[in-house]
Amino acid sequence: MYKEEKYEVLKRYFGYESFREGQEDLIDTLLCKKDVFGIMPTGAGKSLCYQVPALMFAGITLVISPLISLMKDQVAALNQAGVYAAYLNSSLTQGQYFKALEFAKAGKYKIIYVAPERLLTESFLGFALQADISFVSVDEVHCVSQWGQDFRPSYLKIVEFIQRLPRRPVVGAFTATATQAVRDDVMRILQLQNPKVVTTGFDRKNLSFAVRTPKDKKREILSILTEYQKESGIIYCITRKLVEEVYESLKGYGVSVSKYHAGMSDQERMEHQDDFIYDRTRVMVATNAFGMGIDKPDVRFVIHYNMPKNMESYYQEAGRAGRDGEDSDCILLYSAQDVHTNQFFIENNRENEELSEVELEDVMAKDRERLKKMTYYCYTNDCLRAYMLRYFGEQTGNYCGNCSNCLKNFEEVDVSKYARIILGCIEESRERYGMTVIIDTLRGSRNEKVERYRMNENSYYGTVREVSQQRLREIIRFMLTRGYLMQTDDGYAVLKLTENSYHLTVKGEQLLMKLPKETAAAVVESTRKKLVKAQTGNAKRMMADHPALYERLRELRNETARKMHVPAYVVFTDRTLLEMSGYLPVTREEMLAITGVAQAKYEKYGEQFMAVIRDYKMDHGEEISAPKARAKIRF
Repeated sequence: MYKEEKYEVLKRYFGYESFREGQEDLIDTLLCKKDVFGIMPTGAGKSLCYQVPALMFAGITLVISPLISLMKDQVAALNQAGVYAAYLNSSLTQGQYFKALEFAKAGKYKIIYVAPERLLTESFLGFALQADISFVSVDEVHCVSQWGQDFRPSYLKIVEFIQRLPRRPVVGAFTATATQAVRDDVMRILQLQNPKVVTTGFDRKNLSFAVRTPKDKKREILSILTEYQKESGIIYCITRKLVEEVYESLKGYGVSVSKYHAGMSDQERMEHQDDFIYDRTRVMVATNAFGMGIDKPDVRFVIHYNMPKNMESYYQEAGRAGRDGEDSDCILLYSAQDVHTNQFFIENNRENEELSEVELEDVMAKDRERLKKMTYYCYTNDCLRAYMLRYFGEQTGNYCGNCSNCLKNFEEVDVSKYARIILGCIEESRERYGMTVIIDTLRGSRNEKVERYRMNENSYYGTVREVSQQRLREIIRFMLTRGYLMQTDDGYAVLKLTENSYHLTVKGEQLLMKLPKETAAAVVESTRKKLVKAQTGNAKRMMADHPALYERLRELRNETARKMHVPAYVVFTDRTLLEMSGYLPVTREEMLAITGVAQAKYEKYGEQFMAVIRDYKMDHGEEISAPKARAKIRF
């Protein structure tokens, strides 16, 4: 019974005919009234995993989320699909909040999104204790763990809330990022009962990753934007000041741009966010305050103007590119200053006021360790995708063919000799100094620090004058990423030996390192790819069987969205329009067979879009061959 019903719900309300990897497994488990824990990357369809069961359970489903923008987007999309849903958060006035609660008590809503801070309030508890709650879904569940990158004490209220309900509902936990430590913490804190854990993998194959170290970041941004023409993208900056600087710079060059940071008024932020979401501007410059819960599927690039504070944040923010499955780029512009800025933020983080001094120090220590791993990502010569996947516990090969390191020309060099000299110098100096002092010592520098520390008396002084400062720095960084060295966190990054150090010095282990080999051929290939991307323009338009029809459908979709006051993708996604322009549906049955066209959407928009297709067929009757047989397209 469940099998047929879940597919009927999937098609009727969401317009899809098949589930993605992991979705069906999680849904089936929930329908058997068992807890689940889903770890799925951004864009993998987590929301369907709780929305489909919610529409099949007899009672109400509560979706607990910290993201106001996600609540609004998903409620808007559900209402468009013919599902009664609501959200309860701080964006509502007191009158709106109590009106929504009144409707909830009357049984109007099947799905209710609620902020964790609201759970134990007298007004919400008064509703919840009397309601028939079948299912509680916790989104962004990594926030419950102090091991997570975004710990929120308000998430600890979830357990008490569930315990106070007259009957324990089924509980689902969902996140895009969770290391093993976070997973264990989530299951313990939320008291999940023998949950089915489904991890679909962290790899987003449609995303290309790159790290660049430009001298002039603003000039680099302008260069990158010339490759994307009309495409949408996000540029993340580490501070509000930088957001303003980059925004004004791009605006001065005539770029269609919005901005978003916590220093703007609520009204101003909303206007700029809407301009980007509704395609009135094509580029968003923002701090990490923007993007959580923003479900814009056609973001073609995400540029990080600065290095984020950890891999979890980078994975989530970069993952906002290419949610529709199309090829998209994630580019990180790195500079050493980014490390110092992030260290300052970590040391001065007082956001979690509910933490004791001991707990706060514990969180800060974890943050420092995560910052190290993020920094290693920025200067590794290994495959960037493989580095990221290994961070999340996923073993993989060391070549993806779709990151800046894999596309560079590298040569493998034996650096064992230099590694042993570095370790010997550090050991002889009793592990008291940082990278710069060690490098200056090895290269025989006569600067003030070397002489003041008497490092010119170290037996390794001047032993590798022939090796450049940059190359020695690369070797030390490589040794840090591979665990042959470590750095302290106490304000001054001192190099220390590790247990692995002795594999090189005593056991004679070989250390092979990939080093970049710049060639004319590599430069020519890089230039050729940029030209191809710039000439291609709108990739989706070029994919369409009938590009002119695709553009007409896109214009109708955008105009309809403006009238309905919803983002364009809430009406139909680009992929749905591509399918329409290929299969040319002109009957109810043909239109309902298109991926993304659900019953409610057909009733609202079907005739308008079919009218455009009929007109196009009449105008181009002789040129149009019979529509191709409809193949199943993965969404």
